[in-house]
Amino acid sequence: MKYKLSMFNFDLPQKRIAKKPAENREDAKLMIVNRETGEINHKKMSNFQEYFDDGDVIAINNTKVFPARLYANKEKTGAKIEVFLLRELNKKNRLWDVLVDPARKIRIGNKLFFGENDELIAEVIDNTTSRGRTLRFLFDGTHEEFKNTLSMLGETPLPKHIDRKPTAQDTERFQTIYAKHEGAISAPTAGLHFSKILMKKMEIKGVHFAETTLHVGLGTFSEILVEDLSKHKMESEEIIINEQAANIINIAKKENKRICSVGTTVMRTLESSVSTKKEIIPYEGWTNIFLFPPHNFQIANCMLTNFHLPKSSLMMQVAAFSGLDLLLKAYKEGIKKKYNFHTYGDAMLIL
Repeated sequence: MKYKLSMFNFDLPQKRIAKKPAENREDAKLMIVNRETGEINHKKMSNFQEYFDDGDVIAINNTKVFPARLYANKEKTGAKIEVFLLRELNKKNRLWDVLVDPARKIRIGNKLFFGENDELIAEVIDNTTSRGRTLRFLFDGTHEEFKNTLSMLGETPLPKHIDRKPTAQDTERFQTIYAKHEGAISAPTAGLHFSKILMKKMEIKGVHFAETTLHVGLGTFSEILVEDLSKHKMESEEIIINEQAANIINIAKKENKRICSVGTTVMRTLESSVSTKKEIIPYEGWTNIFLFPPHNFQIANCMLTNFHLPKSSLMMQVAAFSGLDLLLKAYKEGIKKKYNFHTYGDAMLIL
């Protein structure tokens, strides 16, 4: 069966898209979906550890979100320009790959001024894509001082649909509690549901956590514009699987333990570095893998994920694991039971 973009559409009421997080991380609703039986049950995230035993593995993404959204004034006109940092291209020359909005107003050679007192100045040196630009930041100081200035001027990069200014709560909650390696422009949202208490309960049960890294970038959120999914090209994102994580996962696989991928970013990371023996290979580099039905998953045998938007690549990757019909059934049930969708939404455990 050939899967097409239109097959991933469903009616999602706007009120089901969460604008703020639950009061406590583990307060989120948790839908349990069984792939074998098609059965659906309703729990709370605080019940998550009940589905795991000694030796099972939870694979997580320890990327850390940085304050990627900044605002600048264009030279001469003073026009307000949103600058969304994507990734650092060159530390020495302070080159960054960015998105600008409105893009039509920005040309090569334009200078942008950041902060009330022009604490930072950048020059546009390249048009990298139809929307993107390469900026050279002009800054006298160390790299650490430069990064501190970016952090001071930047905002937590909440998705546009949340449609409000970030708060101090967002600074904390738009980040997993195990975030370590800075480089993401958005949080790996399935991981937002883990609290220190929940993780400690799982560790006491003998459950292992395998830390991987995928720096969430444009690849995760780019809109799919083709009906034929095989023609969609993902933007590359940086991933890291160290030897320790690979060993934890491979041992669990040999012992037929449960290996749970926390989110689509982890699933993509795991599927990007698999040996012919269906074992994880340590790897540091880039991936542009796009998972959509049908796909034969090699490593994870269960998955924790959020509820995703219609026609999103995130929904397609979950459908590749659960099966599209079962996922649409679960989403219909979720809307009926008032589950929240998207970034600050509720969770689904697919067994």
